[in-house]
Amino acid sequence: MSEASASTGLAACLPPPDHIRAHVQRALEEDVGAGDLTAALLPARQRAYAQVVAREPAVLCGRAWFEQSFRLIDDGVAMDWLAADGDALESGALLCQIQGPLRALLTAERTALNYLQTLSATATRARRYAEAVAGLPVRILDTRKTLPGLRREQKYAVCCGGCHNHRMGLYDAVLIKENHIAAAGSIAAAIDAARRQVPPAVPVEIEVESIAQLEEALQTGVERVLLDNFGLDDLRRAVAVNQGRARLEASGGVALDRLRVIAETGVDDISVGDLTKSVQAVDLSMRLLPDS
Repeated sequence: MSEASASTGLAACLPPPDHIRAHVQRALEEDVGAGDLTAALLPARQRAYAQVVAREPAVLCGRAWFEQSFRLIDDGVAMDWLAADGDALESGALLCQIQGPLRALLTAERTALNYLQTLSATATRARRYAEAVAGLPVRILDTRKTLPGLRREQKYAVCCGGCHNHRMGLYDAVLIKENHIAAAGSIAAAIDAARRQVPPAVPVEIEVESIAQLEEALQTGVERVLLDNFGLDDLRRAVAVNQGRARLEASGGVALDRLRVIAETGVDDISVGDLTKSVQAVDLSMRLLPDS
């Protein structure tokens, strides 16, 4: 993928500015409350210079949230970035330089780093999954197993890592699962209800647990089928039965060490909850120095 097309893809995943601002505002209110009692001990007019450094290899993500954290405290804070979202970082890499009022830098530091460390961790994990299937015609998808309150942020990070987004939530796509099928009475009845009740542009996908259920689903002409906890032999058989009629998604118990062999079965997509639910914050540090 070219640099321009990668940048365009990330822009499409990035939440709008109003969402980012409101999200950061809530995070700052959680941390700062009525005011930073410790920063208030420092001279109000003192300015400072800071650098943010990566302490371990990572994929950068979260610049917009990081910047907003400082600027909502003081819009006079200036930043100079040396890396972009989606860039691979080496340990010791300098990410950005910050100048502004000392109190503002110290007050916003924790919230800003929380965003950058968590979203970079998600992007880093996604990059590992993307690299594991390099060269194969398969998409690695995220799920709704995100950290509460960080759905759109983590899904953006998944894009930064080179993977893809599944539905954002319960409101933008139909995914018919086992309990929905049981309540509707059959696979055909569930899909028929979806087609009658949602607009044609809304994606409809159904989860199946056997080849027999797959065959039943394909008879309805459904566009997407999720193969739940299929073994490798059954995945290969499903691809053969499908013959390209629906987009097939493998899901359930997917781990990084099995990802490529699953992809080699010929499925179109693999959804992975581990992209977003099991992240460990990247080690980043903000060094504060006197402003020159």
